[in-house]
Amino acid sequence: MNKIGFSSMTKILDKYEIDESKQKRISREWQDYAYRLAVALNDTAHTAIYMRVVKSTPRDQVEKAKNFVMDAGARSKGKMFMWKLKQVKEDARMNKT
Repeated sequence: MNKIGFSSMTKILDKYEIDESKQKRISREWQDYAYRLAVALNDTAHTAIYMRVVKSTPRDQVEKAKNFVMDAGARSKGKMFMWKLKQVKEDARMNKT
């Protein structure tokens, strides 16, 4: 770790097995997180969608939806994740007003 307490991107990526033929351009933390999310949901075919979601959605909302799906043990984790994320966003919007 460097002085600020952050790890370098190289050290973060060394912890994971990444198919380098598909993921050559991960250079930001949120990209790494989105790729790991796609792998966890067994939906790497839609990694670009998760990149967009992670970049534009607060991390706590993404984590709530991810944890729900992982606990549920769904067959189609990607679909359930998107459904739950929509609910989490609506709940956050309702609680804000």
